[in-house]
Amino acid sequence: MFTGIVAAVGQIVSVRELEPGNPESGVRLAIDVDGFLRDTTRLGDSIAIQGACMTVVDLASNQFCVDVSRESLNRTVGLGAAGEVNLEHALRLGDSLDGHLVSGHVDGVGKVARFEPVGESWELCVQVPVSLARFMAYKGSVTVNGVGLTINRVTDNEAGCEISINLIPHTVKVTTLKHLRQGAGVNLEVDTLARYVDRMLAAQR
Repeated sequence: MFTGIVAAVGQIVSVRELEPGNPESGVRLAIDVDGFLRDTTRLGDSIAIQGACMTVVDLASNQFCVDVSRESLNRTVGLGAAGEVNLEHALRLGDSLDGHLVSGHVDGVGKVARFEPVGESWELCVQVPVSLARFMAYKGSVTVNGVGLTINRVTDNEAGCEISINLIPHTVKVTTLKHLRQGAGVNLEVDTLARYVDRMLAAQR
């Protein structure tokens, strides 16, 4: 489990096919990051990368590697090429839960409809696909590229719904969200409680 509070921004410096020539091959990512890895970080630990939970398969002082399956690459964005990524260690018992409970399982990909400054803050509007629209609620939680955020407005439309999120300058500065542009894809994870409520209501029906 994670909290949606990004601990560091790393850099994917290498993307290597696990089975070169196989169109179904996954990739091994090498990620450089200063001051993020703990003394206790070990092979097999879970780290959220752009909101997707991945397993550490190799370690160095300021670099770690993860293997990403083709299925994960097909269902996420931002994990198949070099570039900056949001990072978060798995939650430990006793850690402060400053955000909300996040599983690190990306539910779908949304598209940035608008990202522009409003006063001292930024407004991020994301088009959410039909399959996830029912989980979006005013003042509810959503994870965007691994960042836990609060929804300020939900507008239903034929393509699903559009959500509006207010970002304070600090959040924009310390995450990869600062690179978003209109039309960009983003990894979305719905609130865990919303997922269970939806299942219970469906079972009653």
